[in-house]
Amino acid sequence: MSTANERIPCQVFDRASEASIAAANEIADLIRRKAAAGEKCVLGLVTGSSPTVIYEELIRQHAEEGLSFKNVITFNLDEFYPMHPNELQSVARCMHEQLFDHVDIPKNQIHIPDGTIAKEISSDYCQRYEQAIREAGGIDLQILGINRTGHIGLNEPGSDRGSRTRMITLDSVTRIDAASDFFGAENVPRYSITLGVGTILEAKRILLMAFGEGKAKIIAKAVEGYSSSGIPATFLQDHPNTLFLLDEAAASNLTRIQAPWLLNEIRWDSKTIRRAVIDLSEEVGKAILKLTDADYNEQGLQDLLAAHGSAYDINLMVFRHLQATITGWPGGKPEHAKQIGDRPGHRDDIFPKRVIIFSPHPDDDVISMGGTLIRLVDQGHEVHIAYQTSGNIAVFDEDAIRFSEFVEDFCREFKIRAEGLEQLESHIDEFLKKKEPGQVDSNHIQKLKGLIRRGEAREGARCCGVNDQHLHFLDLPFYQTGRVTKSPISEADLEITLDLLRKVKPHQIYAAGDLSDPHGTHRTCLSVILQACQQSQGDDWYDDCDVWLYRGAWQEWSPHEIEMAVPLSPQEVAQKRAAIFKHESQKDRALFPGSDVREFWQRAESRNSETAKKYDALGLAEYAAIEGFVQWDGESGLDL
Repeated sequence: MSTANERIPCQVFDRASEASIAAANEIADLIRRKAAAGEKCVLGLVTGSSPTVIYEELIRQHAEEGLSFKNVITFNLDEFYPMHPNELQSVARCMHEQLFDHVDIPKNQIHIPDGTIAKEISSDYCQRYEQAIREAGGIDLQILGINRTGHIGLNEPGSDRGSRTRMITLDSVTRIDAASDFFGAENVPRYSITLGVGTILEAKRILLMAFGEGKAKIIAKAVEGYSSSGIPATFLQDHPNTLFLLDEAAASNLTRIQAPWLLNEIRWDSKTIRRAVIDLSEEVGKAILKLTDADYNEQGLQDLLAAHGSAYDINLMVFRHLQATITGWPGGKPEHAKQIGDRPGHRDDIFPKRVIIFSPHPDDDVISMGGTLIRLVDQGHEVHIAYQTSGNIAVFDEDAIRFSEFVEDFCREFKIRAEGLEQLESHIDEFLKKKEPGQVDSNHIQKLKGLIRRGEAREGARCCGVNDQHLHFLDLPFYQTGRVTKSPISEADLEITLDLLRKVKPHQIYAAGDLSDPHGTHRTCLSVILQACQQSQGDDWYDDCDVWLYRGAWQEWSPHEIEMAVPLSPQEVAQKRAAIFKHESQKDRALFPGSDVREFWQRAESRNSETAKKYDALGLAEYAAIEGFVQWDGESGLDL
């Protein structure tokens, strides 16, 4: 399960959902054992994206397998302050919606920190919360998540190992990370009530859940680093019964995955060799073809040399692979452009191709693969863009007010009698201008904000040369909640996607494989696409179709992962930037910035430039920028 250099036991799953179900099964087994012994089962619970599937599985077992919660006592880990229990972002509301309202737990056995208490009595209140835990017999099993600062609960860096339940001030990173739930960082409360580190460590069993690439760095530090108050999660190294449940993405920076050859003997397949050689090249600062046997030996790669011969042969194999990934013709070449010695492209016998680029939000297409999009259009392919969601929750209220005032002024100036105009004016005045922070938009405002983003998407696509008739606004139902929390994927989502695929019959599909966006829309959108592809595998057109995954808005593929690298000229970089600028509602400041506060065009250019620099340092040709892609094999799972 774990390796010698890991100070906390870790279990890595192919998919996040598998990790969540494993946790749910352990909780359910504990509840049943305690009930059979006539005892109460005391659970420490959390909210957030990580435990959602745990609660779904517990509800399923309650409904279908008779799992009873009558013997369960719960204590939630934290709550923002101030926070009314009915507010959308409250832990209380979330727990009731996600679990408590669907099972038979007695209400008097539910404990959630009160975000409405007077601040001056918070210390006494927190002591009473601790006393209630002790009177219940202590927490039998505590579920935890982790953020990129390494806090557990809301114990920020600097929290003492022996800290108890208390009110604390949230640091700026935590507030930025919570911005997506509060419709902007400025609306995130500055305080919270949280169980202390010492309180958490008294739990008899701890399960920490972490999913996605965004958690990889902090997981490696928590598991393999030294215990420090700067990363509160490292205190879990001292707990005798803690287990981290991770998906492959969250575990990707652990040595056992990043450099397993440093730990024990391994089987050297092509992917592992590629990663080892690229890491070696970056570590010693040499181009791949300049690496020597001595470099391999000094960096612990003697086994690789023993298994595959000289450094020269290994270097050449990896270099040729990387060289073969580079193509200026992402859709393949027409016959007149082919030359003797060309490397064969993907489905190079089909030209031009029909292409669908799926964009989770209305700007992901140009942000993440705008240069490749421009290339595909310029090279004569029939390019379609499918905008999967409206992106309406990411529009600032002031932008909606500005657009509505333009409509009003336009109609008056040209004496146009627009049905419903007075109602729109009244609604803006009565609702939007008096809206409370975090309040869900009305249906009218959601539609208005969706139209703003739709117009921007059209302009961005036109900037890349895409025909208006080839733009598809899918408005998938799962997204239409007006809230950061979305509905589960439904048959309607799949049917809409399948209908488009079967109408266009694409030879290439491009989808967002960037799963670190702050509110999970990319993950859901990718799941819809891949499920639709799996259902299409019996269709004749699908035999000639490749599925490519792009990144760039939140993260980038590493060189050892990239299977198609599309180089961009300075002119294409500038054209891509112009297309991103068309998304004016996201310019200057995004409503949901995530962990990177730069503008999206800055992130994209930085990541594309950095990829090009990495290729250059490895000894490949030097380019201004590179967009990288990974091909989906039809089976592997990006959880979904």
